[in-house]
Amino acid sequence: MKRWSVPEPGAAPGLVDVARRWAATLADTKGVTLPPEDLERFLLEVAHDAVDLADPGHDAALLRFTTLYAASPLGIALADPDGIIVEANDSLCRLLDRRPDQLRGRHLTELGATGHDVTRLKSGLEQLLSTDLERFGERVLLEHATDGQLWADATLIRLPGNRPGSRYPVLMVSDANELHLLQERLLHQNVHDPLTGLANQSSFTTKLEAALGTGARDQIALVYLDIDGFKVINDGLGLGVGDQVLKGVANKLSAVFNGRHDAFVARLSGDGFAILLRGDLAAPAVIELVERALEDLAEPIYLGGHGIGVSASAGIVVRAAIEGGAAELLRAAEIALHRAKEAGKAQWMLFDPELDARDRGRYQLGAVIAGALENGEFSLVYRPTVKLADTGQLAVVNAGLRWNHPEKGELDSDEFYPLAQTTGMTVPLGRWLLAESLAAAARWRGRYGEGAPDVCVRLPSRLAIDPDLVLLVKEQLDRHNLPALALRLCTDRDSVLDPRGEVLDSFAVLSDLGVQLVLCVSGSADLELIPQHRLPVHHVILSGPVVDALDAEEPAETDIRHLSQLVTRARELNLRIGAEGVRTHEQGARLRQLGVFAARGAFINDSATGDEVDELIARHSR
Repeated sequence: MKRWSVPEPGAAPGLVDVARRWAATLADTKGVTLPPEDLERFLLEVAHDAVDLADPGHDAALLRFTTLYAASPLGIALADPDGIIVEANDSLCRLLDRRPDQLRGRHLTELGATGHDVTRLKSGLEQLLSTDLERFGERVLLEHATDGQLWADATLIRLPGNRPGSRYPVLMVSDANELHLLQERLLHQNVHDPLTGLANQSSFTTKLEAALGTGARDQIALVYLDIDGFKVINDGLGLGVGDQVLKGVANKLSAVFNGRHDAFVARLSGDGFAILLRGDLAAPAVIELVERALEDLAEPIYLGGHGIGVSASAGIVVRAAIEGGAAELLRAAEIALHRAKEAGKAQWMLFDPELDARDRGRYQLGAVIAGALENGEFSLVYRPTVKLADTGQLAVVNAGLRWNHPEKGELDSDEFYPLAQTTGMTVPLGRWLLAESLAAAARWRGRYGEGAPDVCVRLPSRLAIDPDLVLLVKEQLDRHNLPALALRLCTDRDSVLDPRGEVLDSFAVLSDLGVQLVLCVSGSADLELIPQHRLPVHHVILSGPVVDALDAEEPAETDIRHLSQLVTRARELNLRIGAEGVRTHEQGARLRQLGVFAARGAFINDSATGDEVDELIARHSR
């Protein structure tokens, strides 16, 4: 008989007692050989004793596992070593809307809803059973008996078997459907415009940078498109109608561009859209698509009984993808769009590098106006208006701005005022002009007394509509102790009719203060603004074609008659009449014959800046 080995130190006390007792029993055979039946009985009793000793702990562990398995909110599938499901808990059955018998006998990987999901589960199972990987997790689509598919977070683990080296796979599943759909919705919102469903600006930027990335060899086209006058739709018909119009625009743009040249259509913000095209592109092909889009947008969209037509302006850039970065491309498209709007809207404009080089210089000029004003680069330039009966006598001194640019030299106001309008510097420049002009007028008063000429300042449109215009004028008059009659303020039709400000109220108050108001007119319609709006105007200045027509060697009778009618009507309104842009003495003489009192222009080639104006005044006073 084989001798039993001595139990190892540290063995469980119960097992040691069993081993010692049965060792003594088998050893005390009193020299009698045991038959096989008795030996089998003894060994069974050994086994029963061992089982009786181990059962309490084993049963408790088994009970704990069974309770956890049954009550777990996670769906759990127990499988044999080959991955065939042998048991599934209630949570898994509820999650997949199946009975336990419908899951038993199926392979774990067959729970995947698509071929892709089956492959992912299969890969995870193979890694789990053949490598040291202890767990495999993945979000997958599982088959659902009713809904077809269900997003779930699946985890595969392995449990040790009875035999050394044996492994039993277990699949644990949690419902991720709502979470996944929420994440997908949030992701969609992050990259799409919520109103139109188009890609948003963030998504567009990412797409553009990828298109211009390393290795890009395609031609690329960028179209910026802006709805013309969209504010009219919003303000006139309401934001709800405006939103519907934007949706209609998005649908039409998608219909024209999608499926062509790998098009990517996005809404950038407000009423602005962008289209990115890639591939074998040429400018004529891109222009053809843009023209088709503009035509489609012009077709009315019927909303609430209103047929709403939309016009749009577009800026187009076509170039090789390797030529410059995203910022340069975006800037080029923006410039082309601005040109289209400046040219009258409802049209496209192709980016022109030569025009861009010229405009870039202009924009650089506009960008530094604020610094130039602070650094004292602006000065006043004075031009006289003389009496036509005696051009040696001053009627008024006109004050304007001149920029003494350190690189470009002297720049007249018509070279920088449009840029100041764009950059918001019109009002600061106009305030400085008014303050310096009244300071000069005060100096003339101190030197020439009552014989000093009035100063005339032409108000930039933005300053004319400024709500603080009256306060500004009053402060400067008081600061320099000047009577209001010493100041003439000149404006034009556009400023009078500008809806953004209270121009008429401001002019009425200024007139009550004693300021003399002057209106530039180029025709009868301008002149009739005075009685229509009861403008407190004292002088009118004829300008433009009505004056230019008299510079001809033999002016046409119709032109003479037209100007004569203007003069007659101005006299009926008790206005003093002047003219600007007079080139020759002959032209001045004709204007005087027709009743014009004073004029300025090239026929009096005289101007001055700073202190030189005192000499100019003295010269004309003599």
